[in-house]
Amino acid sequence: MSYLFTSESVSEGHPDKVADQISDALIDNFLAFDINSKVACETLVTTGQVVLAGEVKSNTYLDVQQIARDTINKIGYTKGEYMFDGNSCGVFSAIHEQSDDINRGVDRATKEEQGAGDQGMMFGYATNETENYMPLALDLSHRILKELAELRRENKDITYLRPDSKSQVTIEYSDDNVPQRIDAIVVSTQHDDFADDTTMLAKIREDIKTILIPRVIAKLPAAIQALFNDDIKYHINPTGKFVIGGPHGDTGLTGRKIIVDTYGGKGAHGGGAFSGKDPSKVDRSAAYATRHIAKNLVAAGIADEVLVQVSYAIGVVEPMGIFIDTYGTAKVNLTDGEIAAKVSEIFDMRPFAIEERLKLRSPMYSETAAYGHMGRTNETVTKTFSQPNGENVTLNVELFTWEKLDYTDKIKQAFKI
Repeated sequence: MSYLFTSESVSEGHPDKVADQISDALIDNFLAFDINSKVACETLVTTGQVVLAGEVKSNTYLDVQQIARDTINKIGYTKGEYMFDGNSCGVFSAIHEQSDDINRGVDRATKEEQGAGDQGMMFGYATNETENYMPLALDLSHRILKELAELRRENKDITYLRPDSKSQVTIEYSDDNVPQRIDAIVVSTQHDDFADDTTMLAKIREDIKTILIPRVIAKLPAAIQALFNDDIKYHINPTGKFVIGGPHGDTGLTGRKIIVDTYGGKGAHGGGAFSGKDPSKVDRSAAYATRHIAKNLVAAGIADEVLVQVSYAIGVVEPMGIFIDTYGTAKVNLTDGEIAAKVSEIFDMRPFAIEERLKLRSPMYSETAAYGHMGRTNETVTKTFSQPNGENVTLNVELFTWEKLDYTDKIKQAFKI
């Protein structure tokens, strides 16, 4: 019997994502001037206010208030009528020095013996149902909101959009886990106030269906386009009005959208957030490493679907273990435990080795903080950072290194396929 599966996404203007983006902008700026910075930054945003808190060990000094303001303005909160804008909001910093009790478990005489920055378990997942090896419902949810943000910035075809929005996609799957059709799409978008609520809602519904969705479909592969149909149930701004939004409508906190950040409920999640943490925190680095493993395993043809788990103890260099689940889709004559053993031989999962393999001590994190950390495009960009003393640094930064399919040949060789 077929079944339905749903995933959601939230936009860069969602209050929790505003918080994530500020925290990751701080990470990038610290790493740009001191690659050895140890940072754990949390952000709270609410009506007219930003609160920064956390622990830092770094040799650089930053104007954290200005970084927060610049991030907010870039997202699009630039008008006083939003009751939250980058130029006028209050920014309070309670960032202090990192505890020596934590740092002593991480730093070692040699970098290779660097201990894990925290305990816990991390998961990576990949499936061949999309070209980027991501679950389809989440991938479509992200695409809808990225396109909506493009329309907002163009301010031509749709001129009333505000930064906060959410999407949700429900996919019907066959018994053998193949997407059959799109069952439902939910889009809630913040908007300017209209003179008449009935007219407003009708226009928003029409614009989403006739402008946004066709633009999304046009950028999809033909096989995914075929899943769209005239019977899709649309729920567009189902409450009827969404003028009050962003941090004025809902307080935002770093790390509250961890399922949006990963796989939309597919696979598993260890519970640790990513944003605001430097790569010594395995919550972040090992989650990227397990995604890298899972994606390369599926791309190499080991299985159609793979979940990878790794776990650590704080201050201990070697992981507690690696677990693999292929959900019965393995294409090799090996048990999941035997696959895990081979994976342990191919991938060095010590924290420093992960940092080196994925180039994680570079200022690559602002781009991860909205529209998902996984399934993104690996590319190199040029970024410029500034200090309060006027010093600038311009760097070429490789983004989303964990999305590279650079281990498929090694995997095929190890598995003799």
